[in-house]
Order: sequence, then structure tokens, then C-alpha cells
Amino acid sequence: MNKRFYAHSFSQTNFASMSIFRCQQFSVQQNHAAMKICTDSLLFAAMADLNEAKQVLDIGTGNGILALIMAQLGATNITGVEINPEACREAAENFYNSPWATRLQSVNQSIQDFAQTNPRRYDFIISNPPFFEQHYKTTASAKRLARHSDGLPHAELIANAAQLLSADGRFYVLLPTQAIVKFIDLAKLAGLYVFKQIELQAHTHKPAKVAALSFSRQQTTYQCEVFTVYSKPGEYSQAYCDCLRPFLLRFAES
Repeated sequence: MNKRFYAHSFSQTNFASMSIFRCQQFSVQQNHAAMKICTDSLLFAAMADLNEAKQVLDIGTGNGILALIMAQLGATNITGVEINPEACREAAENFYNSPWATRLQSVNQSIQDFAQTNPRRYDFIISNPPFFEQHYKTTASAKRLARHSDGLPHAELIANAAQLLSADGRFYVLLPTQAIVKFIDLAKLAGLYVFKQIELQAHTHKPAKVAALSFSRQQTTYQCEVFTVYSKPGEYSQAYCDCLRPFLLRFAES
């Protein structure tokens, strides 16, 4: 079982001449992460209801953007697991250069191996997993692993999340809408039940392509909401502005 921990072993990084995504309180270099930061992933993280969770696990952390937002939202102990060694090291650098370096740790390991060897249970597990099953695959290997579920089938993601989740914990995942029904059914088999679904749509007249789903071990009332990014072409909705106001530079007070 090959496992590498990257934590607090970097000098301050010079972000010049790198692919950098800058937020109000932190910056993310994303030279090695296969999938770059996008609106869906930012909204997904910013909408997270930690419910005072302190122990957080980010499955497939990539460049670490979700973990960093969890830290800004108040989580005090966040572990990002990433199978790609270069992306994992990049996440570690982003963690080190953030205001929350002591709260964040990146682990270079598959989530399957991590679940077998890690005794800790987490209050909140977040994942923006590989999206596609049995679809056309790009030839770029890193991006292929990031976009497609070959290395982490949804059934295995669910099983490992269920194993690592505390009794009262929540599992929070971003999915394409066509995968929701099957994913919910698989989660039930593992003892996880959906209690909230937020569908992300670009415009009111366009169907949502992705949704953020929240699961717990308790069967409770199910809620479904729709989040619209644009109120009209070229203009963000008030909900979008309110959600991302604490994070994006465009909303920073001058």
C-alpha cells in the first residue's frame, strides 16, 4: 500500500508564471491537477453545509480547492486524498501557502487503500468524483482518470465513504444529473440515504446538468432545490453572488 503524506514541507511558493486561481483569502496553483477549477466545483463547495463538522475528508482532492473552501468555512481538520502524486503534491503546496496550513493535509493514496488503513471517522466527506461511466474517453491519461470513473466506480466511492463516515456524518457529492438515480440506489445498499438535492442550472430555461447531493445514515425528509447561476445572459443571479461573495475576488471589498 503506497501512501505519501505531504504536509508543511514547503517554503512559501512563488506563484508567478503559474496557472493560478486567486480567491480572496487563498490562491490555488493548478498546473498538475487534470481538471481545472470551474463554476460548478466552486458552487458545490461554497454551498456545503458543514453543520459544525470539524473532521473533513475530501476524496479526490485534486488541486485542493474543495478542501481549502472547507477550511475557510470553519473545518479544523481536513484531509485531502489524491491518487495522482503530482496533483497531491500541488494540493500540499496550496495548503501550505494558505492561511490554514496547520488544518490541512494531503495524502497520496487511492481512497480504497486509504479506507483500509485509516481508523479515523469523518463528520463530513466531500467529493467531486469522476463523472462519466461508459462514455467516450479522452486520450489524456490524467484527465481521463479525473473525468471517468474507471479508477473509482461510484459503487466503490460509496462503499468507502460509508466506511469512513461517522455515525452522524454527512456525505456530500457532485454528480451529473443522469447518474443521480443509480447513485442514490447504490447509496441505499450501503446504508446512506439522500436528504437534500440541489440542481445547478446555468439559466432558468435550461435543464440542470449537475446536482449536489447530501447523504446521511438516517432516513429523513428529502428536499430538492434548484440553483440558477445566471439571472439573464451575462449577469449572475443574486443567489450566485451571495454564495460566492466570501470567496471570489470580484466580490472583495476595495
